[in-house]
Amino acid sequence: MPTRILPAVADPDAARSLVSLLSQLPDAEPVPPVTDSTQLIDSLARLAAESVDELPEVVVVHERIGPVPALELIREVALRFPAVGVVLVTTDTSPGLFAAAMDSGARGLVSLPLSYEELSGRVQAVAQWSTGVRRHLGRGADLFGGAGGTLVTVSGAKGGVGATLTAVQLALAAQASGRGTALVDLDLQTGDIASYLDIQFRRSVVDLATISDITPRVLADAVFRHDTGLALLLAPGEGERGEEVTDRAARQILGALRSRYEVVVVDCGAQLSGAGATAVELADTALLLTTPDVVAVRAAKRTVRMWDRLQIRKAEETTVVVNRHTRGTEIQPQLIQRITGTALAGTAIPANFKELQGVVDAGRLHELDGRSTVKQALWSLAGELGLARAPEGSHRGRPHGDRGSVSFRRRKE
Repeated sequence: MPTRILPAVADPDAARSLVSLLSQLPDAEPVPPVTDSTQLIDSLARLAAESVDELPEVVVVHERIGPVPALELIREVALRFPAVGVVLVTTDTSPGLFAAAMDSGARGLVSLPLSYEELSGRVQAVAQWSTGVRRHLGRGADLFGGAGGTLVTVSGAKGGVGATLTAVQLALAAQASGRGTALVDLDLQTGDIASYLDIQFRRSVVDLATISDITPRVLADAVFRHDTGLALLLAPGEGERGEEVTDRAARQILGALRSRYEVVVVDCGAQLSGAGATAVELADTALLLTTPDVVAVRAAKRTVRMWDRLQIRKAEETTVVVNRHTRGTEIQPQLIQRITGTALAGTAIPANFKELQGVVDAGRLHELDGRSTVKQALWSLAGELGLARAPEGSHRGRPHGDRGSVSFRRRKE
């Protein structure tokens, strides 16, 4: 059976040279190269969505791939596609880099300039390893989805618009549907998911920030298992420690979570941090919460424009959710959609704080009455996003004329 090899090389000349040499290897089947890290992850995700067996046995990563650095990219591939063997092509063959590449999950290293013998030996060894892993796992039966779980971020246009409430209820809805769900608090300075769920905790996301290899056991030690079955990764109790969670650490942590859970919901809060920006960039669905008032809508527009300027996410790839919606308000969801230039969730969350006050004050948000119109709307939103099965006949909170709503899974080009 031929060995499928996917080169990841940014430079066209280097790509031609690598593909030419790979084509000479026995039983090798090089596929067209990808030119950047995003294209590589998207290509692997598309193949894994069909079947784990569709994934290439070997990925060859050139040291100058970008925009994500090569070692970070290798780590993400190893976490999300554990049956794919990665070979790093580099001019630096020092013991330090070799150790760093192995720690990141690479299965081999080949020096530049390329030689047929070295490349052939390393690719064949990695291909045999990959085949063995797939055979051991029953042709991918026990691998989690290849592409990893669905990642949804919830951000607030400003403080107090209901981002945390929404994130908690979306996660609860997904968990209640039988999907393994993790809820992450990346509102690193002021996160209060723990208060909403009335829990005491010792470990937080900070405990994973400096770990280069997040194994399932390490991840399990940092996660708090809630009575509802939710896996919680909480913000630090000391807000100043949030700075320890860098964008690089966030990428690694979220990759580890996606490899273990079907759904990962992230509360990013209203303040943009490096970790939060990374989460929004990686998300399959990025929600932006706003309320139907001038101040919040202006804040939503500023946030969307900032994300676009920083190349975090385009406006059309962001989905606005309107909270505290009433039919009598002057600012309706369709107007907010036109102002922000975003997609619009078909489900709006009704204004009914009286339903929430008791459980919020008690820190028992997971005990919100199923008859609550707010809960029904939020769980319907979860169904709309594909996180959970929407209750039959549940249309509460849905504004009239939702023609502006769109598909929520981020398109992978």
